Amino acid sequence: MADGIEFSITGLDPVLAKMRSVGDDMKHKGGRFALRKAAQVIRDAAKRNAEAIDDPQSPTNISLNISERFSTKRFKSTGDLEFRVGVLGGARVYANTKENVRSGKAGQFYSTGGDSNNPGGDTFYWRFLEFGTENMPANPFMRRSLSDNINAVISAFVTNYDKALDRAIRRAAKVAQQGG
Repeated sequence: MADGIEFSITGLDPVLAKMRSVGDDMKHKGGRFALRKAAQVIRDAAKRNAEAIDDPQSPTNISLNISERFSTKRFKSTGDLEFRVGVLGGARVYANTKENVRSGKAGQFYSTGGDSNNPGGDTFYWRFLEFGTENMPANPFMRRSLSDNINAVISAFVTNYDKALDRAIRRAAKVAQQGG
C-alpha cells in the first residue's frame, strides 16, 4: 500500500568514533534529541504540504493534526530509538493477539470513528488524499515530506547528534578532572 523509501547515511565515521567514547545512556539521550530534530524537519514539511491541499472552507485542518511522537513501546521492547511522524487519529492496526490471529484480523487496519477533539478536528479523510481511492488519484503529502527532504533530515540528525556527543564528551572530561 505505501511506497518504501530507502536511504543510506555516509560520512558518519567521526561521529561513530565519538560514540565509542561515551556510555549507552548518552547514546540514547543524544540519539533521541537528534532524532526528534530530524523528525521535526519531516513534520514541518508535512504540515506545509498539507496546508497546500487542505480545503480552507472546511472546519477541519489536516496540518494541525500532524505530529511527531517518540515510540516508547519500541524503545522498551527492543532498545531502538524511533520517532513516528503522522496524522493524529490516523490508522489503527489490530494487535497480534491469539484472538485476532485466529480470526485473521492481526496486522490489518480498522477504521476509527475519528476524534473531533484533535487540534484540527476529525481528519480521517487524510488517508484518501494520501493514497487515493478507486475514484480519486493519490495526492501524497506525507510520503513526499520525507522523500523531498531526506538530505535535510540526515543533516539535521548528524549535526544535532554531533553536538550532543561533544557536550557529553566535555561533561565526561569535566567529571574525570574533578574526580581524578
